[in-house]
Amino acid sequence: MLFPGTFDPFTRGHRDIARRASKLCDKLVIAVMENAAKTPLFSPEERVELIKLSLKNDDLKNVEVMAWGGLLVDLYQQLGCCASVRGIRSESDFRYESEHALANRLLFAGYDAVLLPCRDDLSLISSSMVKEVGSYGGDISKMVPAEIIDKVKEKLLKGRT
Repeated sequence: MLFPGTFDPFTRGHRDIARRASKLCDKLVIAVMENAAKTPLFSPEERVELIKLSLKNDDLKNVEVMAWGGLLVDLYQQLGCCASVRGIRSESDFRYESEHALANRLLFAGYDAVLLPCRDDLSLISSSMVKEVGSYGGDISKMVPAEIIDKVKEKLLKGRT
Protein backbone atom coordinates (compact mmCIF):
# COMPACT_ATOMS: atom_id res chain seq x y z
CA MET A 1 0.00 0.00 0.00
CA LEU A 2 1.17 3.52 -0.78
CA PHE A 3 0.78 6.58 1.47
CA PRO A 4 1.65 9.58 -0.72
CA GLY A 5 1.82 13.22 0.35
CA THR A 6 3.99 16.29 0.50
CA PHE A 7 4.33 15.94 4.31
CA ASP A 8 5.77 19.45 4.70
CA PRO A 9 6.09 18.89 7.61
CA PHE A 10 4.91 15.47 8.78
CA THR A 11 2.17 15.94 11.41
CA ARG A 12 0.68 13.87 14.20
CA GLY A 13 -2.26 13.25 11.85
CA HIS A 14 0.06 11.86 9.18
CA ARG A 15 1.71 9.65 11.79
CA ASP A 16 -1.67 8.32 12.94
CA ILE A 17 -2.69 7.45 9.37
CA ALA A 18 0.69 5.75 8.79
CA ARG A 19 0.35 3.69 11.97
CA ARG A 20 -3.20 2.61 11.17
CA ALA A 21 -2.53 1.93 7.48
CA SER A 22 0.51 -0.20 8.35
CA LYS A 23 -1.86 -2.62 10.10
CA LEU A 24 -3.94 -3.03 6.91
CA CYS A 25 -1.20 -4.28 4.61
CA ASP A 26 1.99 -6.30 4.36
CA LYS A 27 4.03 -3.27 3.30
CA LEU A 28 3.35 0.46 3.50
CA VAL A 29 5.45 2.85 1.43
CA ILE A 30 5.27 6.46 2.55
CA ALA A 31 6.13 8.51 -0.52
CA VAL A 32 7.23 12.11 -0.13
CA MET A 33 5.82 13.70 -3.27
CA GLU A 34 6.71 16.87 -5.10
CA ASN A 35 3.84 19.25 -5.81
CA ALA A 36 4.37 22.01 -8.36
CA ALA A 37 1.54 24.02 -6.76
CA LYS A 38 3.35 24.22 -3.42
CA THR A 39 6.57 25.82 -2.23
CA PRO A 40 7.93 23.39 0.35
CA LEU A 41 9.69 24.50 3.51
CA PHE A 42 11.71 21.27 3.71
CA SER A 43 13.57 19.50 0.90
CA PRO A 44 12.35 16.02 -0.07
CA GLU A 45 15.39 14.51 1.70
CA GLU A 46 14.63 16.48 4.87
CA ARG A 47 11.00 15.36 4.78
CA VAL A 48 12.04 11.71 4.40
CA GLU A 49 14.31 12.11 7.43
CA LEU A 50 11.59 13.84 9.49
CA ILE A 51 9.18 10.98 8.75
CA LYS A 52 11.75 8.35 9.70
CA LEU A 53 12.47 10.19 12.96
CA SER A 54 8.73 10.51 13.68
CA LEU A 55 8.19 6.76 13.30
CA LYS A 56 11.45 5.46 14.81
CA ASN A 57 9.86 4.48 18.15
CA ASP A 58 6.79 2.82 16.60
CA ASP A 59 8.39 -0.50 15.57
CA LEU A 60 6.69 -0.42 12.17
CA LYS A 61 8.83 -3.01 10.42
CA ASN A 62 6.63 -3.01 7.31
CA VAL A 63 6.99 0.75 6.63
CA GLU A 64 9.40 2.23 4.11
CA VAL A 65 9.90 5.94 3.39
CA MET A 66 11.06 7.38 0.08
CA ALA A 67 10.92 10.50 -2.08
CA TRP A 68 9.28 10.54 -5.51
CA GLY A 69 9.28 13.31 -8.10
CA GLY A 70 6.99 11.86 -10.76
CA LEU A 71 3.37 10.93 -11.22
CA LEU A 72 1.73 9.05 -8.36
CA VAL A 73 0.33 6.39 -10.70
CA ASP A 74 3.80 5.68 -12.09
CA LEU A 75 5.12 4.94 -8.59
CA TYR A 76 1.95 2.99 -7.79
CA GLN A 77 2.52 0.74 -10.82
CA GLN A 78 6.28 0.46 -10.25
CA LEU A 79 5.74 -0.76 -6.69
CA GLY A 80 2.82 -3.03 -7.62
CA CYS A 81 0.52 -1.39 -5.08
CA CYS A 82 -3.01 -2.57 -4.35
CA ALA A 83 -4.14 0.87 -3.09
CA SER A 84 -3.10 4.31 -1.94
CA VAL A 85 -4.18 5.45 1.49
CA ARG A 86 -5.24 9.01 2.23
CA GLY A 87 -6.34 10.60 5.47
CA ILE A 88 -9.66 12.44 5.55
CA ARG A 89 -10.24 15.27 8.05
CA SER A 90 -13.45 16.75 6.66
CA GLU A 91 -16.11 16.60 4.01
CA SER A 92 -14.01 18.86 1.77
CA ASP A 93 -11.05 16.45 2.14
CA PHE A 94 -13.34 13.60 1.10
CA ARG A 95 -14.39 15.43 -2.05
CA TYR A 96 -10.82 16.46 -2.89
CA GLU A 97 -9.40 12.96 -2.36
CA SER A 98 -12.29 11.30 -4.22
CA GLU A 99 -11.70 13.56 -7.22
CA HIS A 100 -7.97 12.83 -7.15
CA ALA A 101 -8.65 9.10 -6.95
CA LEU A 102 -10.89 9.34 -10.02
CA ALA A 103 -8.27 11.38 -11.89
CA ASN A 104 -5.59 8.81 -11.04
CA ARG A 105 -7.90 6.05 -12.22
CA LEU A 106 -8.15 7.85 -15.59
CA LEU A 107 -4.35 7.64 -15.81
CA PHE A 108 -4.21 4.03 -14.60
CA ALA A 109 -7.36 1.90 -14.54
CA GLY A 110 -5.95 -0.34 -11.79
CA TYR A 111 -5.56 2.53 -9.32
CA ASP A 112 -7.52 2.30 -6.08
CA ALA A 113 -7.65 4.42 -2.93
CA VAL A 114 -8.49 3.80 0.71
CA LEU A 115 -9.75 6.89 2.53
CA LEU A 116 -9.19 6.73 6.29
CA PRO A 117 -11.00 9.21 8.51
CA CYS A 118 -8.68 10.87 11.00
CA ARG A 119 -9.15 10.87 14.74
CA ASP A 120 -11.32 13.70 16.06
CA ASP A 121 -8.48 15.17 18.11
CA LEU A 122 -6.30 15.44 14.98
CA SER A 123 -8.92 16.78 12.58
CA LEU A 124 -7.79 20.40 12.66
CA ILE A 125 -4.09 19.71 12.13
CA SER A 126 -2.58 20.38 8.72
CA SER A 127 0.94 21.07 7.53
CA SER A 128 -0.20 24.56 6.56
CA MET A 129 -1.49 25.17 10.10
CA VAL A 130 1.81 23.95 11.57
CA LYS A 131 3.77 26.32 9.34
CA GLU A 132 1.57 29.30 10.11
CA VAL A 133 1.48 28.82 13.88
CA GLY A 134 5.12 27.76 14.13
CA SER A 135 6.43 30.64 12.02
CA TYR A 136 5.10 33.05 14.64
CA GLY A 137 6.63 31.06 17.48
CA GLY A 138 3.33 29.47 18.51
CA ASP A 139 3.05 26.12 20.28
CA ILE A 140 3.06 23.31 17.71
CA SER A 141 3.69 20.53 20.23
CA LYS A 142 0.20 19.06 19.73
CA MET A 143 0.55 19.21 15.95
CA VAL A 144 3.86 17.48 15.13
CA PRO A 145 5.48 14.37 16.60
CA ALA A 146 7.73 15.10 19.59
CA GLU A 147 10.68 13.48 17.79
CA ILE A 148 10.79 16.27 15.18
CA ILE A 149 9.43 19.32 16.96
CA ASP A 150 12.82 20.99 17.47
CA LYS A 151 13.79 20.52 13.81
CA VAL A 152 10.46 21.93 12.63
CA LYS A 153 10.63 24.90 15.01
CA GLU A 154 14.19 25.68 13.96
CA LYS A 155 13.32 25.65 10.26
CA LEU A 156 10.19 27.75 10.76
CA LEU A 157 11.90 30.38 12.87
CA LYS A 158 14.87 30.49 10.49
CA GLY A 159 12.43 31.38 7.73
CA ARG A 160 11.28 34.45 9.70
CA THR A 161 14.73 36.03 9.94
